[in-house]
Amino acid sequence: MRNFHLKYSGDFLNEQGEVASGYLGSQPLDGADFIDYDFLTDQAPTPGDTSYSDRLYNLQIESRHIADADGLVLIRPYIRASAFADGADRLVVIGRAGVGTDKIDLDACTQHDVAVFNAPGTLIHSTASATMLFILALAKKLPAQERMARSGCWNDQSAVTGDDLTGKTLGVVGLGRISTELIRLLKPFEMRVILYSRHAEPEQAKALGVTLTRDLNELLRESDFVTLLCQLNDRTRGMIGERELGLMKPTAYLVNTGRGELVHQDALVNALQEKRIAGAGLDVFQHEPLAADDPLAHLDNVILTPHWLPTTHKVVQDVMDTMSRGILHAACGIVPENIVNTAVLDRPGFQAKLARFAMNRMD
Repeated sequence: MRNFHLKYSGDFLNEQGEVASGYLGSQPLDGADFIDYDFLTDQAPTPGDTSYSDRLYNLQIESRHIADADGLVLIRPYIRASAFADGADRLVVIGRAGVGTDKIDLDACTQHDVAVFNAPGTLIHSTASATMLFILALAKKLPAQERMARSGCWNDQSAVTGDDLTGKTLGVVGLGRISTELIRLLKPFEMRVILYSRHAEPEQAKALGVTLTRDLNELLRESDFVTLLCQLNDRTRGMIGERELGLMKPTAYLVNTGRGELVHQDALVNALQEKRIAGAGLDVFQHEPLAADDPLAHLDNVILTPHWLPTTHKVVQDVMDTMSRGILHAACGIVPENIVNTAVLDRPGFQAKLARFAMNRMD
């Protein structure tokens, strides 16, 4: 047997040094005595450290973190090219405990013969249902309803009258599995759905019962709810700005459960403050975590959640089981599923690294 040393990023831990979620997905590794693991404890919170939240989304993997690692599983840290300053002689795989890999320099990983895998199927329903929750809560004016209920002053109920979704127009930006699931969930509400995608085929839209447009401006002008579910890349970064928000109806809502960088946040704040759109539901932000004194935090026409709304106990279990299966495959010299930087698979350096663990196969 050949030992496989696995490291988990420190943001898996709480202040007590325990796994914060209570589940690390270790079951798939049971019986694999050749795998041992530890945590990057210098990235973990410590008791009484009130500044940890400010650092959480800026954690970064450094070369010393991977020097003796064969595998790495992380949640939030960046992996920049500088992580490979001293090379990556041992590191063969990185597991991203989630879907997005925009904080990982995939080209640098490929150049250093490191495969990156994620858990793409685990957040489909939960993200779609979180998006649906925002839509319903905004339509029914749930925050204002709750504030009135708590105030003890119920004499102006008509001021918080909400709307039904039936007959409203939903604009979906981006076609993928999450968008498809959201459309399925909202079907009983009999909304008109406009889908903006540069790549979707008319047959796909027809099968989903939606209207396909290649014109984002058309979607923004006609929608009562605009949902952002597209990937973050150079083309989509900042795609919703002052001009785009200006095309939306004053009665329309923006929902973003995709990536915060899709939206120019200052422009959104201005639109919300000036009531040029009715409101927004946001789980993601341009800069995370959202500062307590950020203007968004003081607006009453926006619902905010901390980039965690789609995360459920089931999602945690599914993600971590996927991570464990991927690590177990790598530790047995097998390519994990869901490789993101697929170009690495043809590189002799990666193949040689992976082959070192073929002796661990249990078949």
